[in-house]
Amino acid sequence: MTEQITRAENFAALHKKGDPVILYNIWDPGSAVAVRDAGAKALATGSAPVAMAQGYSDGQNIPFDMALDNARRIVDAVDIPVTMDLEGAYAEDTFGIAANVGRALETGVIGFNFEDQIVGTKDLYDIETQAARVAAMREGCDAAGLPAFINARTDIFLKAAPDTHNTAMLEDAMARAKAYADAGASGFFAPGLKDEAMIGRLCEATELPVNIIALPGTPDTATLAGLGVARISYGPVPYRQMVAWLQDKAREALQGGT
Repeated sequence: MTEQITRAENFAALHKKGDPVILYNIWDPGSAVAVRDAGAKALATGSAPVAMAQGYSDGQNIPFDMALDNARRIVDAVDIPVTMDLEGAYAEDTFGIAANVGRALETGVIGFNFEDQIVGTKDLYDIETQAARVAAMREGCDAAGLPAFINARTDIFLKAAPDTHNTAMLEDAMARAKAYADAGASGFFAPGLKDEAMIGRLCEATELPVNIIALPGTPDTATLAGLGVARISYGPVPYRQMVAWLQDKAREALQGGT
């Protein structure tokens, strides 16, 4: 437990506005070891690659027990902090969220991504409901005696085309950042947000370290750092690039290559 607490504290300390921690997302023990050996200071699973690597689609379709076993094996394979994409915590009610967080922490992970979309739909929880869910997650962490990092994610921007992102969406995100912070979140994740001005305003509006995902069209690392971003992750991009490479090589071999 002491080692897990230390890893949680070290992970939190990596989040510095203007000097972002880079999380090149992994999905199993092998990818975790590879990214650690490349120099990573911490590791983060992505729900989509974890699911797809096991033959499932994203959206809590991989059984919870299987996801937990995968997280446990990742933690056992490396000696650096590992945070888990817990999606919607596999629960709707606050009791279930707290209970599932406790189970997840038993794997040795030190933090979570926790999203505000209603899994399996196009909708988001309203701010008050999601804030209560974040609070339940924090209660689960506290009950386990761990200062786990809760990266509260909003899907406002991910569910809309970048050219439709507007001030109203940004203001909604800012309001959610405040509510989630008050509920016990450690960070704020806005996947899909690519506009430099909006990213800068979001970073200024919240004391929480802001996480941006490096999707195609997102500003580069230096620009994001200058805007005040504290965490850059890669989501499903590494897995998809690896699969594309594998398919190309397999196609070459199957068509008579050497």
